Amino acid sequence: MRDDILSYREMCDAEEVQTLQRGMNYRLWSTYSVVLMSQRGNAPYTDRVHEDGVTIEYEGHDVPRKAGLSTAPKAVDQSERNELGKLTQNGLFKKAADDFKAGKRSAEKVKIYEKLYSGVWSLKGFFDLIDYKIAHDGNRNTYRFIMQLSEDPAYKSVKTEQILHTRVIPSEVKKAVYKRDKGQCQICGSKKNLHFDHDLPYSKGGSSITAANVRLLCQKHNLEKSDKIQ
Repeated sequence: MRDDILSYREMCDAEEVQTLQRGMNYRLWSTYSVVLMSQRGNAPYTDRVHEDGVTIEYEGHDVPRKAGLSTAPKAVDQSERNELGKLTQNGLFKKAADDFKAGKRSAEKVKIYEKLYSGVWSLKGFFDLIDYKIAHDGNRNTYRFIMQLSEDPAYKSVKTEQILHTRVIPSEVKKAVYKRDKGQCQICGSKKNLHFDHDLPYSKGGSSITAANVRLLCQKHNLEKSDKIQ
């Protein structure tokens, strides 16, 4: 479910893989891709959510660091192809965006997980890859992939929830809520199967912009609450 809280192991188990070492994983499964993002101060890439609350700008990835090379990856333009001419993850995502804009295919579905704290991740949901740009960061050229929260019924992130969140909960709000609620359900104290919940449902006018309207609930109590005001 969207806004679920997971450990790294739980995230890997959800994707049925041993490890998720790459931040960009084009077609990890046959129907969607997976990316890992972070907006923490020490994050190696510049990822951000736009002010509209539904658009994510995700920075492409650097060339791999190789033994014997003196040039640091952060000093080199992000690449579309490797030295063998094969598309990199940047190249695969770029091609998907180009094909979508040319009308050759539907938007690539991208499942996004965000790192909140060490060992603590949150599922942001499924997004449509709709565009990209190349931006100069003052040092080198980087890819910026543009993704919007998907409205495709086949990829709705929440199957049993009746609330339609039209905005993603901002990262700073999630971090503040997780710290304030001490990583446990605010009804029963469980630390398993946690979820960020709107205290006043979005469908009834609640906001996801401030921590005051968001709390941690376990899966059981989140499903019981549904969109009823308590």
